Amino acid sequence: MSVLFLTEQSLIFEFAEPQDVSNYVNKYIGRHCIALTDYRGVRASLSHRALADLDLCRITYGGSVRVSSSALNDVYHIQVLLRGSCLWRVKGRYLRLRPGELIVINPDDPVDFTYSEDCEKFILKVPLKVLEHVCVEQRWAYPKHGIRFIETLYHLADVEGLAALLAMMCKEAESENRTYRVDKSYQYIFAAKMLSLLKSNVLRPKHNATIVVMLEKIDSYIDGNMDVRVEELADLAGVSVRVFYTLFERHVGVSPKRYIRGRKLDRVRECLTDSACNIKSITELAFDYGFVHLGRFANFYKDRFGELPSETLMRRT
Repeated sequence: MSVLFLTEQSLIFEFAEPQDVSNYVNKYIGRHCIALTDYRGVRASLSHRALADLDLCRITYGGSVRVSSSALNDVYHIQVLLRGSCLWRVKGRYLRLRPGELIVINPDDPVDFTYSEDCEKFILKVPLKVLEHVCVEQRWAYPKHGIRFIETLYHLADVEGLAALLAMMCKEAESENRTYRVDKSYQYIFAAKMLSLLKSNVLRPKHNATIVVMLEKIDSYIDGNMDVRVEELADLAGVSVRVFYTLFERHVGVSPKRYIRGRKLDRVRECLTDSACNIKSITELAFDYGFVHLGRFANFYKDRFGELPSETLMRRT
């Protein structure tokens, strides 16, 4: 890639042990584990800068490495592949990523990447609180159950102005004449761009206020009823089923049926991760939320969260 993300001014490690770099990443960027095919002679490099509450990082491990994490907790990651290749295991599929491609990782997304020996990547860590602040400032409708990016794979060149903004942020982070106020401005500009250009569940002003009200009613209705039909939701919204489908796919980006299923799966996951939630069995929990075909339920769950319900339950603390 021709875009410059951090220079030698930001170098923290050069020709270092991969585990030392990994430990640094765990401290400042996000919790993860690494596994190299062969550690012999492998040397890693890392550049890092903070910009207000954001962290910018450029990494190469110097060898083929698998990076995994169960979740990122309360941060989002923007990751851009600069060179080499990456195999991304996501929702039961394998995707081969090339230089110039950008990935958005939600806080609850499991991470599983295998990078080539010549791979180098740029990571931008964005805390949840930064995105929340932008929603409040812009008076955008904050999703009841948190911000989630619906589409997670883009080509950087196709996202208007994002590459130039990232390059400016890196340059500012390396400037000797920085001010915290300017750093803060950059982070909020980026967060606003992120929510404007990348597809998420945040409803912005261009969406009719009626849609926001409609979704609030629909969310409450879905949460309070185990067996929900699209016809019922259309009646609740006061429109025909045909119009309801059109409105939903235009403003939400998915079909009503898929949206209903997604909300129920989110509630199931909340129960599986909450130690205070008394679960007799995953089967009974699935039935409680209207999933009568257990095989389909497991497939739907894995497709949404990248793991089986039983795997989520095993991690409960």
